[in-house]
Amino acid sequence: MRDADRLISLLHRLDAKPYGAYKQIGDDTWDYGDFTINVTKVQSDPYAPASHLRIRMGADVAGIPNSLLKEPQGRVAIADFIARTFARATRRGPVSIAPCGQEILNRSSVKVTECGDVELRACVHLPARGRRIKGHEAARIFDEILPDAIYDACDFLEGPESLSANLTAHVYAHTDYLALTSYLAEHDLVAFLADGSILARVSGISDLPLERAIALTSPDTLAHTVRLPHAGLVRGLAIPKGITTIVGGGYHGKSTLLNAIERGVYPHIPGDGRELVATVPHAMKVKAEDGRACRGVDISLFISDLPRGSDTTHFFTDNASGSTSQAAAISEALEAGSQLLLIDEDTSATNLMIRDERMRVLVDTEPITPLVDRIEGLRSGGVSTILVMGGSGDYLDAADTVIGLDHYAVADLTERARELCARHPRPTRPDTEPPHPPLRSRVLHASPTGTEGKRPKTSAKGTHTLTLDRTSIDISALEQVVDPAQAEALAWIVRAVVSTKRHVTMRDFATEVTRRIEREGLDWLCASHYPPHVAQPRPVDIVAALSRYRALRVQDTPRT
Repeated sequence: MRDADRLISLLHRLDAKPYGAYKQIGDDTWDYGDFTINVTKVQSDPYAPASHLRIRMGADVAGIPNSLLKEPQGRVAIADFIARTFARATRRGPVSIAPCGQEILNRSSVKVTECGDVELRACVHLPARGRRIKGHEAARIFDEILPDAIYDACDFLEGPESLSANLTAHVYAHTDYLALTSYLAEHDLVAFLADGSILARVSGISDLPLERAIALTSPDTLAHTVRLPHAGLVRGLAIPKGITTIVGGGYHGKSTLLNAIERGVYPHIPGDGRELVATVPHAMKVKAEDGRACRGVDISLFISDLPRGSDTTHFFTDNASGSTSQAAAISEALEAGSQLLLIDEDTSATNLMIRDERMRVLVDTEPITPLVDRIEGLRSGGVSTILVMGGSGDYLDAADTVIGLDHYAVADLTERARELCARHPRPTRPDTEPPHPPLRSRVLHASPTGTEGKRPKTSAKGTHTLTLDRTSIDISALEQVVDPAQAEALAWIVRAVVSTKRHVTMRDFATEVTRRIEREGLDWLCASHYPPHVAQPRPVDIVAALSRYRALRVQDTPRT
């Protein structure tokens, strides 16, 4: 370990030297007294990806309150808060950290130990003039900019009182969310949205809360009151297990409500407006996805046969239609263990959702059994569904709960819908509601990428594309992958499948990955390299991402 003053002197001496001389700063641990810095990877030239930093600060300096460190989930929230605070302190500068969205996630960019030690992973663009080192500017980064940001983010002992207060609020919001998810399990609910929540977002490309939006108020017939550890008594909209339809006119808030439920699988930061919105963690949004790849998925629940005799119990295609893609998405979600499907008619294949009596009579060779004929069988198998439906009343006969939206005001229309269905029942056929059949599970095999012996490439672009060597995996339909760092983690998880030698079901593989992350942390995903900025994905999203990998090799297991 060497004194930080030597690092600053070295950087001054490197001024105007060839860029490669920066490698000299990567050989040591630099001691700043209150913390240490390692440059674990030095960029090779000015246009290469930024250099990696590993910063460590002891518990005695950080001063994180012991009361917040007790539980692992509390430490996740603390690390998330530090990452956000460091990001704000370094905004638009040469030092950076992976950006954070509105969700509190388990991230690799910051680690907090049980005793309160902090390890922070950041990046720095080492400055240059052409291909020559700007040593004096680099010295300023390591002597002023970086230390100031570290203290701003990690010094809870000597820092402003607001820093500790904001940290406490961040952890408390996370704790209350976890208490809400426990309440869901104990009361046979699938979602809870607190009164006063702000569900509307600024726009389709911004996840920030909309100012002056109408706050949620739940009708008495659907309201529960929950006592939370820090928020106290909270009243809100409680959605029970079963079949729930969300109805109303266009632009009245149906999809906004569903989107809030969709994002409720994650805790949110204070000020987001959805801090007290919680959904069962395995909930899966499914949609039509023309052109996607399907790998051995059992879609026979919805599609009995296809032209050319394709086996719908072990279905392969590189170019799925709207109906087959949505059928595959539902089956993959069930295979992964999801017991709550979230569906919006606007992003669904019409022929998979409904089929009226006239069309049944006119076309009697249709191989598709629509979801409306399967949804009660799914319910009998323990699978709940929340649907946004504005153009068809066919699901009202099966609905246990009907939620109406009128200018963002929520109403309970369940009894009114039942009266309507009693007067105008939907014709049904006796064979349209079988019990939910068990699905075949797919077993993973090693899946060569065709670039063996070459340098592997593993990366993600935003939340929409994974890259594995020369293969791209489109995950843009996985709307609950909300952070680019989650996509980065998914890319490394798929990389693990490429080299796996064991035969294991996709669900078991996703469960094993999740348990290993909880046991060993996120670093093991890319142990042979410096860990990129990754965040923990859900097991259901792991299965969904794998299912879209065109080179994936699987075999099916018999139904049980």
